[in-house]
Amino acid sequence: MKRGFLFLMISLMTLLSAASAESLRQTGWTKTVPDLYSEASDQPGTVEMLVYDTKDYAGDESDIQKTAYVYLPYGYDPNDTETRYDIIYLMHGWGGAAVEYFYMGNGYIKTLLDQMIARGDIAPVIAVSATFYTEGSSRDFNASIDQFRQFHLDFENALMPAVEGTYHTFAASTSPEDLKTSRDHRAFGGFSLGSVTTWLQFCHDTDYIRYFLPMSGSSWYYGTYGDFQIEKNVDFIQQVVQENGLEERGYFIYHAVGTRDSVKSQSLMMAEEMLSRPDVFTPEHYVFYQKDGGYHDFDAVREYIYNALPLFFGQ
Repeated sequence: MKRGFLFLMISLMTLLSAASAESLRQTGWTKTVPDLYSEASDQPGTVEMLVYDTKDYAGDESDIQKTAYVYLPYGYDPNDTETRYDIIYLMHGWGGAAVEYFYMGNGYIKTLLDQMIARGDIAPVIAVSATFYTEGSSRDFNASIDQFRQFHLDFENALMPAVEGTYHTFAASTSPEDLKTSRDHRAFGGFSLGSVTTWLQFCHDTDYIRYFLPMSGSSWYYGTYGDFQIEKNVDFIQQVVQENGLEERGYFIYHAVGTRDSVKSQSLMMAEEMLSRPDVFTPEHYVFYQKDGGYHDFDAVREYIYNALPLFFGQ
């Protein structure tokens, strides 16, 4: 593929994705995943384990290794350096592990991605199931908070360069400059404490990430569980938007929760505060959708991914 044509296609895909986000109502109900998307595709992707070098950022910053799992779409060719792929990083909740998005629940997130790509809902995408835990680290709730608060350092310095230095994303190299230049083709999402992590990624890493999918959780940049400090957190998010020129550069948050989710209140409070500032958080930048009858589980996560990804990386 010629370089000029490639850049033309990149620009067109970005414009189409932005247009689809702008036409979306700011609040509403998620669409149910069709039953067929639970069936194995005849064009299945593959999942690879990636071990990468990093540091114990929540501890003594010693050298360690961590593991992530990488979904590669059907037809991915490691020798084809011309074809480039959008990428989404996914984070688990409390006590979870990197393995869970693609191997737990009968692998139905992988099957969902296979079907969405095969049916043309999204362009072929790379997905990364990561973890904020280090090997042997405590799964205690307070220790988990310490881990996810420092995850952005792992993401910036180790995980993202390791993944995108191995697989063909839109980053021309793993230099900070090239990773920032390719931000329009990168998303981050997470469930429960992974949702909290996603909000923190927004606070720290909008230079690298354009699309965000917080699923069942609010921002804890200030405060913690039971001390959510919603207004103060949204003040800070607004500051991030304004001081980094994100209205012009572009960003999009698809915020979701289920109506029967056991910890939905923090998401509802967060959404109410975000929506109370329509001059800042306009529909092309922030939407809040609920799954009718949705619980705090991976069935809901699957539906949120199904609804959000076409707005990030639609055909």
